Amino acid sequence: MRDDLAPLFTEFSCGPLTLSNRFVMSPMTRQFSPDGEPGDDVAAYYTRRAMAKVGLIITEGVGVDHRSSIGHGSMSEENIPMLHGDAALAGWRRVVDSVHRAGGKIIPQLWHMGGLRREGTPPHPGAKSMRPNDMSEVEIADIISAFVRSAVNSKAAGFDGIALHGGHGYLIDSFLWAETNMRGDAYGGDILRRTRFATELVKAIRAEVGPDFPILFRISQWKLQDYDAKLAETSEQLGVIVEALASAGVDIFDVSTRVFSLPAFSGSDMGLAGWVRKLSGKPTMTVGGIGFDKELAASFAQPTHAIDNLSEVVRRFGGEEFDLVALGRALLMDPAWVVKAQAGKPFEPFDITAYSRLD
Repeated sequence: MRDDLAPLFTEFSCGPLTLSNRFVMSPMTRQFSPDGEPGDDVAAYYTRRAMAKVGLIITEGVGVDHRSSIGHGSMSEENIPMLHGDAALAGWRRVVDSVHRAGGKIIPQLWHMGGLRREGTPPHPGAKSMRPNDMSEVEIADIISAFVRSAVNSKAAGFDGIALHGGHGYLIDSFLWAETNMRGDAYGGDILRRTRFATELVKAIRAEVGPDFPILFRISQWKLQDYDAKLAETSEQLGVIVEALASAGVDIFDVSTRVFSLPAFSGSDMGLAGWVRKLSGKPTMTVGGIGFDKELAASFAQPTHAIDNLSEVVRRFGGEEFDLVALGRALLMDPAWVVKAQAGKPFEPFDITAYSRLD
C-alpha cells in the first residue's frame, strides 16, 4: 500500500454528498447512446469504475432539453445521450441504480454545445446553433429553462447532483469569454456582466432542485477554438467570475486545465484550481495530465507514456489547492487505476489508439 497517498483516500462531503475518497472520473464524450438513450453497456461502463473505488463518477456530456444542445462538434459527435424523454430517462435510471448498487456516486454533466455545434447536423438538423452575439433574450430564457428541466430530470432519475459544462468554449463559456461575447446589453460588456447568463442559469436550477442537491460547474481557461486562450488574464478577473457563480449557488468547481500543475498566473506556483478555491471559497476539483507525460491534445500527435505524478498531486492537495482529483484517460485505459495506485502497482502503458474504445 502507498502510505503517501493516504490523504487522497479520505472522505469528502458536500451537503448530502459524501464520497469515500478524493478520486473522480472526469466527464468524457463517448458516443455510445443511439437516439440519446443510454443502454446496458453504458451502465456497465460506469459501474466498472464504481466497483473499483472511484469516489465520484461524472458522466459524459449529456444534451439538455433543447433542440440545439447537441450535434456534430469538434469530433463529429453522434449518439450523444440526452436527459429528456421517457426512454432516455429510463436508461439513466438503470445506470444510476447500477452505480449505486456498486457503492458509487454519479452525476451527469449537462451540456449545450452552443456555437461549437455545426448547423445542419443531427439529431435536429433544422435547429439554429446558439451563439451569444445573435441570441435574443427569449432564446436565452428558453435555454435556461431547458437546463432547469434537465436538472430536475436528473434529480428524478436518482443522480447525486449535477455538473454544468461551463468550459472549453461551449455555450455557457461562450458568454463568459470576451472573444465570443460582444453583446451590448446586460448579458455582455465587462466581465461581471458576461457572467449574467451563467449566474441566472445556476440560480434558476437551484430554485427548482433545492438547497441540498449539489451543483458542480466546469470552468476552464482554454477553449477548443484556442488552446492558449485566457478566460481571465489576472486573478482579479478570475475572482469576479467565480465569486459570482459561487453566490449564485455553485457548490464545487471542476477546474479543467491541460496540465494540472502549471501555474495559473505569474508570480505564483499555484495552479488554476488553487486560485479558484482561494477566490471562491468553494471546494475545487483539479484535472489535466494526471498519470501521463502529455496533455490530451498533444498525446494524439506525440508518443505518450504513463507516469506516476501522484506525489505532485499529493503535494498540492496538502497545500489546499484542491479537494478532488479528476482522472480522464487513466480511467479509460484501466477502470481499476485507483485501486492499483493505492496498492502501488505500476501503471499500464498508454496507447492513444485505445482512446476511442472507451470500455
